Amino acid sequence: MGAAATDRPALGCLDPEVVANLGSMELRARAVVEGFLLGLHRSPWTGFSAEFSEYRQYMPGDDLSSLDWKVYGRSDRFYVKRFEEETNVDCRILLDVSASMSYRSGAVSKLQYGSYLAAALAWLMNRQRDAVGLLTFDEWVVTNVPVGARPGHLRRILVALEQIRIGRRSNVSQALNALAAAMRRRGMVALISDLLDDPDAVVAGLKHLKFRGSEVIVFHVLDPAELQFPFERATRFQDLETGREVTTVAGEIRDGYVREMERMAARYGRDLRLAGIEYCRVQTVQPLDGALREYLATRSRR
Repeated sequence: MGAAATDRPALGCLDPEVVANLGSMELRARAVVEGFLLGLHRSPWTGFSAEFSEYRQYMPGDDLSSLDWKVYGRSDRFYVKRFEEETNVDCRILLDVSASMSYRSGAVSKLQYGSYLAAALAWLMNRQRDAVGLLTFDEWVVTNVPVGARPGHLRRILVALEQIRIGRRSNVSQALNALAAAMRRRGMVALISDLLDDPDAVVAGLKHLKFRGSEVIVFHVLDPAELQFPFERATRFQDLETGREVTTVAGEIRDGYVREMERMAARYGRDLRLAGIEYCRVQTVQPLDGALREYLATRSRR
């Protein structure tokens, strides 16, 4: 009973509906990351959390003298001390704010979920002593907070996330190619988007970033209703970006619609992984810890 009761705060802090009810983006980011680290501390994946920014998992070829046996004793896994130059990376978070991201079938929209994830990532990156930047976009770049690590920079990013507004039509590849052309230093790029755009153009833009030497991770954010299509009767659907409306008997097109959505997601997953790009599909009802774990796994491979 005691262990279960202790687990609740960590799990609650990662629930997007709970996060939505917290007062500010700063409070949301702190609650999510602290809840995540509490869970990480209890997990056999590491066995520690306070020092996670100082270590990475052992990889073949590492100097055996750098193994930390105390950490091994606590986690039963091999970790090596990170050197200072390994801990400082330029990290850029790209958040899609196009009109389609406003959709929600439950308490939290895709844009809300994406903003909570972006805030938590920024907080985690800052804790790792990495430099962090934020770029929001629809068909053009809307907000660009340059990469930085000075005191107060994290708050600047969180304020920008607090102030985001729904944009217009999406053009994911436009933002990706603009960033790739402007980058002067290799780093990490985390894209948060529903990817409801031309898959060929999106994949090409992500490959452009990868070609320029960046480690790239994609968080494909979708609402459960977009995947399950839980509608039955004659329904009028409206494209949030073009305003176009279609009336149809939902139950009659469900199977075909679900197949197409699954095909799209499977294609992104296949094409991106073949290009060496991490792909993580998340739904707006899922706790945020899975996405944060994907980020840490990608970060540790640098």
